[in-house]
Parts: sequence; structure tokens; C-alpha cells
Amino acid sequence: MAYYIWIDGSGENLRGKTKTLPRKPNSVKDLPEWNFDGSSTNQSTGENSDVLLKPVALYRDPFRGGDNILVMCETLCPDGTPHPTNKRHSCKEKMERVHAHRPWFGIEQEYTMFASNGVQPYCWPTNGYPGPQGPYYCGVGADKVYGRKIVEAHYRACLYAGIKIAGSNAEVMPSQWEYQVGPCEGIEMGDMLWVSRWILCRVAEEFDVVISFDPKPISGDWNGAGCHTNISTEAMRHSGGLAVIKEAMANFEKKHIEHIQAYDPNGGEDNRRRLTGAHETASIHEFSYGVADRGASVRIPRHVQHDGCGYFEDRRPSSNADPYTVTDRIVQTMLLDNMALKLKDNSKETQTPDQIELAKMALALDEVEVDLKK
Repeated sequence: MAYYIWIDGSGENLRGKTKTLPRKPNSVKDLPEWNFDGSSTNQSTGENSDVLLKPVALYRDPFRGGDNILVMCETLCPDGTPHPTNKRHSCKEKMERVHAHRPWFGIEQEYTMFASNGVQPYCWPTNGYPGPQGPYYCGVGADKVYGRKIVEAHYRACLYAGIKIAGSNAEVMPSQWEYQVGPCEGIEMGDMLWVSRWILCRVAEEFDVVISFDPKPISGDWNGAGCHTNISTEAMRHSGGLAVIKEAMANFEKKHIEHIQAYDPNGGEDNRRRLTGAHETASIHEFSYGVADRGASVRIPRHVQHDGCGYFEDRRPSSNADPYTVTDRIVQTMLLDNMALKLKDNSKETQTPDQIELAKMALALDEVEVDLKK
């Protein structure tokens, strides 16, 4: 059995259904395309309802075991072109264009557990609130930690599936947790995070618990939930990398609004409730970065400053962000925009007409490679 998974028209919810295969596939290329009723997922109309499913990644199924698999899919229109809700296609093309830079990502996925009614946080008092934040982060004990059985089951299920889960911990608000996936290179980051989310929601079903990825599930003096994204390139991971990171910060500052719009599925409106400048967040209205500063838009870890190389953490993405859109926007700002700008500057100041033409050809090589792969 193969369980085909896709992202629906909301840009944040997952759907899936089971297909019987005649034999165990050796790779994703052995899997057939399929389709679904897009009018029931806000991805088409009833008069032209078929949306195609293209398998792009497969994992071992931790619920059915044996040779059964989970299949992450892209959505396509009937003519085979990417569906408007398909954010993976653009992301993959850009990752192929910057593959020489070897972009690595690690995402910290925060989430909140709710009772089956989806209204009351899991194990919170029926009439009132738990004690104030303070003792819950990385805590232990039944009065501080709620839902550990779900967390442990999810961790083991991800390991079985082949997801690169790296850790987990209880978060600042009770019934709120975090797990980390990565490091992953390129498009693998989005694939693995989406499937890990599906596994989490599927595990929670067994406990009659609802998983919320809302970035501010409880208003008031309670922490929100993010999808902090850690980033590095080959140049950042070696001697002199800190200077490359700071160059990226300058580019990020110029594109702050574009990033905010890409960092939740509703164009920044979800994050508006979370990025207030309080509860370990920066203000949504301005870009900032600092060493070990969890109140900044971007945090540079202290050991990175000490070593002079490493990675940085973009703390702006919301917990319900699409990792394809987030990583797409990051490589666009950090690498592709910079490559185009350098080409433009060199064309004006230092190159002969022949050199300009050669530079343009070099910049286009990655795009040609993408077209050839198609």
C-alpha cells in the first residue's frame, strides 16, 4: 500500500489517500501518477475537478510497516503544468540553480496540542488557565509537561520513516512542543518537514488529540509558535563564513517585507498576531539581527561568532509556514538576487562586451540544466 500525501488549497493542511501497488517500488520513479477531486480540497471547480498527483518523495510507512510507503506528491493541472497551489515546483527549480552553493536547512517546528474539540489546549483546566509560563520549557513532571506520549511516538515514527528528525523539546507554553528536522539540503527540507507534519497529526489521531500549527493559538501572555529556519551555504560553513552571513543580513534587510509575506500562508497576516516584539519575537515591522538574540528577526549563534563561520537562524517564519515557500524565498534573496546584482555591476564597471556575454551565459547555465532535466 502507498499513501499519497498532498497539500490542499489552504496551503497549510494535508490530505491523503491509499493506493494499492502490484509490487514494491525501488524509487519514486516507479510510482504512478494519480488524481483526486480538487473541488473538495479548494483546488478546482466541480465542472473540472480532477487534479493530478505526481509522486516526488517516498518514505517507509511507520503505521502499516512492511513494504508499505508514504508518498509526498506535487499537484498538477490536467495539462501537466504545476497547479497554482503547487509551491514545490518553483522551489525545486531554484534549488537546482543554486546547488553548487549547497544550501543546508534545519527547521524547528513548533506546534500546540488541543483537545479533540480543537478549542481547549490539551490538559489545560476546563475553566481557567494553567500557571504562568516559566516551568514548562524542557520541563519534566505531570504538572509541567502534557502530551509526552505523542511526542515520543512521533519521534520514533519519523526515525522509522527516514525523516531526518534531529531532536525535540517541550516549549514555553504548556501543551506546546517543538521538534527539529535537518540538516537537509535543497528541496529535501520541504519534503521532509511536510511529511513529518503528516506523521505528527496521524500519531495524534490515536490519542484523540488535535495538532494546531497556528502561530498564536492562545492570545494574551503566552508564547506563539514559529518555524525557525536555520540556514547555511558552503561558503558560510568555512573560514570567513561570518562575513558571508553578514552580507546575507544586508540582503535580508532589503527584502524584509517580501519575506514576511512569504513566511505564512496568508501573506503575513497570521504572523501579525505573533511577531509583536514580545514573547521572544522581533517586531513584524522592522528587520534586525544579533548574536544570541532571540528577540531579533535573525539570530546568529554565539559559537558562530566565536568560530567565524557556521549558520544563522531566521526566526520570522510562522509555525504554519510552507517550507517550500520559505526556503524558496531565502535562496532567492541570499543567492539568486545577489548573483544577478553582481552580474549587473560587473557589466557596468569592469567587463568588455565579450566578457559580459560570457558572464550572462554562465549565469544561465543552471537554468539550462533545469530545462534539460524537464
